Amino acid sequence: MCSSRLSAALCLLACCALPALAGPPVKNPKVSPDAMAAAPSSTLPVIIQYKQNPVKAELSGLSLLGGVLKSSLQSIHAVSATLQQNQLELYSQDPNVAYISIDRPVHAHQAVTVTGANYTSEPINAPAVWARGYYGSNIGVAVIDSGITPVPDLGSNGLQSLLSGQPLPLIFPLSLGQVAPGANGRIVYSQNFVPGQNDALDHYGHGTHVAGLIAGNGAQSSGPQYFRTFSGAAPNANLINLRVLDGNGAGTDSQVIAAIEQAIALKNTYNIRVINLSLGRPVWESYTQDPLCQAVEQAYRAGIVVVVAAGNDGRDLNENAEGYGTINAPGNDPYVVTVGAVNTNYTASINDDVMASYSSKGPSFIDQVAKPDLVAPGNLVTSLEFPNDALAIDNPSFVTLMSWYQKGNNSKPSTSYFPLSGTSMSAGVTSGAVADLLQANPRLTPDEVKALLMLNADRSYFPQSSSVVDSGITYIANYDVFTVGAGYLDINATVKSALVGNGNVPAGTAMSPVASFDPTTGNTTLVPDPTSLWGASPNWGPVNVYGANAFIAPVDGSTILWGKTILWGKGDPNAFSALWGSTILWGKGTPDAATILWGKSGTAADQVDDPATAQYLQ
Repeated sequence: MCSSRLSAALCLLACCALPALAGPPVKNPKVSPDAMAAAPSSTLPVIIQYKQNPVKAELSGLSLLGGVLKSSLQSIHAVSATLQQNQLELYSQDPNVAYISIDRPVHAHQAVTVTGANYTSEPINAPAVWARGYYGSNIGVAVIDSGITPVPDLGSNGLQSLLSGQPLPLIFPLSLGQVAPGANGRIVYSQNFVPGQNDALDHYGHGTHVAGLIAGNGAQSSGPQYFRTFSGAAPNANLINLRVLDGNGAGTDSQVIAAIEQAIALKNTYNIRVINLSLGRPVWESYTQDPLCQAVEQAYRAGIVVVVAAGNDGRDLNENAEGYGTINAPGNDPYVVTVGAVNTNYTASINDDVMASYSSKGPSFIDQVAKPDLVAPGNLVTSLEFPNDALAIDNPSFVTLMSWYQKGNNSKPSTSYFPLSGTSMSAGVTSGAVADLLQANPRLTPDEVKALLMLNADRSYFPQSSSVVDSGITYIANYDVFTVGAGYLDINATVKSALVGNGNVPAGTAMSPVASFDPTTGNTTLVPDPTSLWGASPNWGPVNVYGANAFIAPVDGSTILWGKTILWGKGDPNAFSALWGSTILWGKGTPDAATILWGKSGTAADQVDDPATAQYLQ
């Protein structure tokens, strides 16, 4: 007998094997647009989300349609499977099916680089936090990436002084937290989610680089022979290594979701308080339907701060001349901390820092969520290299010279460190900073962490705009909320605030607000979610979070974003009219706009960073 939760169509199919539909309709609200656009004869890897966990009869119906079940993703009431495209319409008729989407490719978010050694910890004021005794100690950061290869900087053989180059006094244990079998140093747990692979080592080079920016202790650049130490933001944090990307830096939604589920399961064992996702893919549907976004929300609800790279598509000018609307998933989710990349221009001071031209900009595609939430160093930043590091080998111009941190005239390339650029790097820096914050105040919730980071971000020095010319093309960065978010990460100011009554953060979520355009007035406003803490008190209004210069208050007292004459007013034809005008990027033309923005070839091909050809240097 068929389950009451199984649709009549599938019940009939189970009895008499009805023929497949001739072809899907043009639109189906329960099937993603890229799946609907696929060839009817193609077999697709899909993620099927259900309203409730599927019963046996529903999974049997999937098999009767020729589908093959691959894995269960219980945190989001979903399964990953393969199913022929011309059966999607029929299976979606099950009333328990919430949404079917392609199990899409995801990829690492590093861009190309050449030589350089920019600053990371100094611009965010991490040394001042370390001087207070906060190094991320006993905080677990789950790195969902290409794996981590153990190197001395990730070991537990002594935390080095990041100011004098001498070992610190042993005032606290240097190896904290439970160590899993096969763990190494502060890599306390490792697991592989890449099919056909047997280890969680880094076969690409990206995950280890990100791990160094999070938790490297500078062991290979500390001592009397060095004048500069390359350290992560949380040099004593523990790392939970969850490998989802292969040797080419590619993975799938389902692999990432499975790793997120494992991080949630291991939360109490390893005190996992942060997940770092320096990866992503294009946005194809609302975050309320996207399985990757639904998974990160489960981690958020479990009490884990999720830090996500904004994406490296700020140079995508297909839809508008200023690269707006290019935030990647799951960075479009309003609950996560989405981070853009800054170029620190080879100085520790932030006064000469500018936005990296490739850093993706908001508002988010479809939902218009104001992103990124903040920005951090991510351009030409030096971090860990290891023997046979694929990224370093394949890109010999990625060089950190010994003379840049070692005394003497040794101009040979380092074999311990090399630079990369991208929002992957800025996300790693931010995850380490969050670990420091949570050591300082372990009681903070993910909402309080995000709110404090945004309220205490530095926005005092930003120019109105900057530009980079490459191959005859000018890339413009306007320093608005869709480019810099709440501002530049300042972890020292954030820690100071958090130590005073949890920063007096009001109750509510820290959901990123939504940008709303009024065509009758030409004004754009930021609209907070009713459950959010933004605007809950005079100290937590939009002006406090995003800065007074970002808003012009009209006579009626409402908050207008950029007013009518500066950015995002009627006089900005390159950005404003492109986003809110006749091209209707956010309106009824969403599927067409997706084709314009991301290209006709689908998800991965247009998004994978190609170090051999891309020139994302500034």
